Amino acid sequence: MKHIKLWLLAALSLFLLAGCQQQGAAITAVGSSALQPLVEAAGERYSAEHSGEFINVQGGGSGTGLSQIQSGAVDIGNSDLYAEEKKGIDAKKLVDHRVAVVGVVPIVNQAIPLDNLSMAQLRGIFSGQYTNWSQVGGPNIPIVIVNRASGSGTRVTFERWVMNNVPTKAAQEQDSTGMVRQIVATTPGAISYVAFPYVDKTVKTLKLDGVAPTDANVQTNKWVIWSYEHMYTKGAPKGLAKKFINYVMSDTVQQKIVTKLGYIAVNDMKVSRSLTGQVTKRAGQ
Repeated sequence: MKHIKLWLLAALSLFLLAGCQQQGAAITAVGSSALQPLVEAAGERYSAEHSGEFINVQGGGSGTGLSQIQSGAVDIGNSDLYAEEKKGIDAKKLVDHRVAVVGVVPIVNQAIPLDNLSMAQLRGIFSGQYTNWSQVGGPNIPIVIVNRASGSGTRVTFERWVMNNVPTKAAQEQDSTGMVRQIVATTPGAISYVAFPYVDKTVKTLKLDGVAPTDANVQTNKWVIWSYEHMYTKGAPKGLAKKFINYVMSDTVQQKIVTKLGYIAVNDMKVSRSLTGQVTKRAGQ
């Protein structure tokens, strides 16, 4: 009986030790909903290939990702923004890992019989200058604006490259890109904007000044509404965070998962764009 008890205690100790090791081999990445599908897909594949190592992924918006990584509450902060663009963030304490590029596109309810707007018309809609689709060549239907929440990097990207410092009209706001798409799909006259990976057949995308929202047009900056996707760490990444970021930057993810999900690999860009918005041709392009 004594030997059995000792054996059970030993087995229990091994179980608890294994549990602690398994718990230690986990990291949390929080932030951008535009980047979330990529990080989730890469995390699932990584965990499948690395037994006992887990990547927990949560949304919440770029602002949340940056504030959480700055406070040390998470291992990786996902963002559509440069840390320097977010008030209250000390970018000097964070390390930027640009893992992809994503385009942002205006979407409308399928019942709107338009497929093109000028940039000025789009700006006029979101500023409140136009309140009915008939004012921009559409049917006599009120325009229903759906915005992302103020902490959203997708919203900042849209406002920076579309609004040109013109204030956005107060309208309903949603934290989730998926919810934005659902509202636009089910609300007559609705308009919003989403990252390319969230586009599906339930909504209609719009060209701008005749330019289509395609990867090829983003790569040359012909389509100007795009942003880098950043994975931030507090200081240089270590342990599993470092291994996972390296994995996201590997050819396995960049050439298979990134493009499959509707993102653009950074190395496929023909141009680069600085924090200040300066666009330059990439070397070798």
